[in-house]
Formats: sequence, C-alpha cells, structure tokens
Amino acid sequence: MKKYRKIIISSLVVGLSSLLYIDFYIKNFKFSFAGVMFPLLLFMYDEFNPIAFGILSGFSLVVFRGLFYGVFQGPLTEVIIYSMPENIFYIVYGLVFFIISIKFQPITHNKMFVMAALSDTFSNIVEIYIRIGKDLFTSDYEIIKILFLVGAIRAGLVWLMIMGYKYYKLLLVKEEHDRRYKNLLRLTSQLKTEVYWMEKNMAHIEKVMSNAYELFSNIKEDKNREQWSGTALEIAKDVHEIKKEYGLVVMGIEEIMANRLDNTSMYFSELMIILKETLERDIKIQDKEITIRYEMGRNFYTEKHYYLMSILRNIIMNAIDSIEYNGNILVAHTVKNNNHQFIVKDDGCGINDEDLPHIFSPGYSTKIDYNTGQVNRGLGLTLIEKLLKVHLKGSIQVESKVGKGSTFIISIPVKELEGISE
Repeated sequence: MKKYRKIIISSLVVGLSSLLYIDFYIKNFKFSFAGVMFPLLLFMYDEFNPIAFGILSGFSLVVFRGLFYGVFQGPLTEVIIYSMPENIFYIVYGLVFFIISIKFQPITHNKMFVMAALSDTFSNIVEIYIRIGKDLFTSDYEIIKILFLVGAIRAGLVWLMIMGYKYYKLLLVKEEHDRRYKNLLRLTSQLKTEVYWMEKNMAHIEKVMSNAYELFSNIKEDKNREQWSGTALEIAKDVHEIKKEYGLVVMGIEEIMANRLDNTSMYFSELMIILKETLERDIKIQDKEITIRYEMGRNFYTEKHYYLMSILRNIIMNAIDSIEYNGNILVAHTVKNNNHQFIVKDDGCGINDEDLPHIFSPGYSTKIDYNTGQVNRGLGLTLIEKLLKVHLKGSIQVESKVGKGSTFIISIPVKELEGISE
C-alpha cells in the first residue's frame, strides 16, 4: 500500500543518513545526520505515526550500520550490538515527539524547532545512559550541556531545511498556477468559438418555438388546415438542423476538454483553497452574510479533483442558495471505514418532507423563479448523484427539516479518490 511504502522508504532514508556522523568522545556514540532527517520527514509527512516511524528508523539504522560498517570495522555481530542503543534513540525520539505533538497541534516550523530540540536532547540522554550509566551525571553536567547544544543545532538545521522545503513548494505551486492559467486561457479561447455556434442556434430555436406555437393555435382553432403539414415539416427540418449543429458543438467541446484539461493530481488542501476563494466571491456577489466553517481531515492526493470540486461546489452552492440572507454552513471531511466522507450542513430553509424523496429525480428543482421561468444553473442533485456513482463509486444522503436546514453526507471510497486502499 502506498502509505506503508512511503513510511518504509522514509525510514530507509533515515538509516542511510545515519552513515554521515561525527564521533563523540564516548565510545561508539555518534552524532549523525539521521537526527536531522528523522524530524524533517515527520514534518513533511504528518500522517506518519512518530512511534512506528521511530521503530522502523531504528531498525533501518542497525541494518545499514551492519551492512556498511561491519565490513570495515569488525565483526558484524559486534557492530550491531554497539548500534542497538542508537536504535533505542529513535524509538524514544518517536515516543517523545508523539507526546509533545498532542499539545503542539498544528505543528508549525517554529514549533518544530522546539519539538525537535527537546526530543533530540532527551533521546540522546537515554542513549548515553544506556552506554555509560550514572557516569552521565557528572558534577558539572558537561555531557548533558553538550547534548542540549547538539539538540539545538540539529533542530536549527531542521528549521532551516523546513523553510527551504516550504519555499521550494511555494515556487512549485506558483509555476503550477501559471501553467494552469495559460492552459485555461487557451481553453477559454477555444470554447468561445463553440459558444458562438450555440448563440447562432438561439435564433433557430426562437423560430421553431414561434412556428410550433402558431401550429398549435391553428390546430386548436381549426384554421389554415392546408398549412399544417408544411409547418410541421418546416419545424422538423429546423429541429434537425439545430440537432446537427449542437452535435458539432458537443463534439468540439469534448475534443477541447480531452486535449486541454489538466489531469495532473492535486492535494485536497489545494482544492479547498481554490474552492474557498470561489465561494467567497459567490457569497459576496449574492450580498449575503454567510459564514462557512471548514473542518478538514487527512490531506490526500487525487487525480479526480475535477469531479470532487464539481460535487462539493454545487452542494455548497445549494446550501448558500437555501439561506435567505445570513446563516452558517459547515463543510467537514473525515475518513471512515475506507471511505472519504464529506459533510455539508447549513441552517437554511430546509426541504419539505414531501419533496425530500424526489430531490434526486431528473428535472426536479425547488429553485424556480415563477416570474421569469429561470431555473437555478447548478448541476442539480441528479447530475451530482450520477457523477458520484459513475465516476467515483460513491453515494450521497440527505437529512433536512423545514426552517432548520439540511445536511448532505457524501461518501467516496478511498481507493477511488486516491487510487489506493487503506
């Protein structure tokens, strides 16, 4: 599984980096670069369990020391025995880090400095105590002072590398945004051509509607009987032309989307940043006072971000539309039973009990302006349900009470969004 491969590879990186070290004057005690890589990887992959990662990293260190230094420095068994206290170092490090992280959430780069310094120092104290016992506690505590200094230095290196990592990610995100923006411009220019053909067909549609209504009136009043067949034939021809041209438009749009859509993967956190910005603009346009609260669970990487964005945006837009002026919306995400679960809860007008069983039916809408005949432009719950079932193998449920609001619960298998199983 992808997640387990990641933690195993990371532990091997820690083990390999342990081969870069500086000897201390205590026999077999070393300050290695692994003490920097271990907390750095914990920061980069916050889904790692620090204790499990510490156990794997300690085991990896013993293996690498045995393979590489056993050949040059003596019997393999002796090298492994001398390396075992350092194995304990990473287990203790993972345990201390886990305990501190409970109180330090969310973990920022500044908090990481403190966590790394404390975990490093305490773990070194435990390792040296295993090696030399009570001699660790000299009258001037010289060894412990040095361990605090080394812990601070290595934590400082971690802090600098995290800042470099963040800056590198910002550059990558900027490049990605620029590339997608250029791609969007090309896509928009091509879509404008197809929109022109659709606008051109509007005149044909108006003509068909006029002829159809005229035929209806003639039939109803039983007049101009000799023109009925000619008018019906003309309507049929016009409808055929409209169908043919719209078929070309659909083909053109499908070709554009197939060639131009960016199918690279995206982190869920990136998707939510885009979604938040879009929703804030929509709320401002509608001149409403709506607070949207986000509770994001585990971050994940997905190739199906287009489908997920369409589903979430339209469900949340429905929630915004259900609120007359001011209100609240909760957007929550969690992972349960190998399913990503997305909850959208609002305190809007709610849905009548008699309407609730039909909201996923084709053509159903509760948002029709009977003065203009205009229907809400959203995807509609029917298409959202179809997107979920066909492309994501997911499901959607709704709970609602008039005057209290609605709650939509969307479940999508982890393997469908991430391409893996938990």
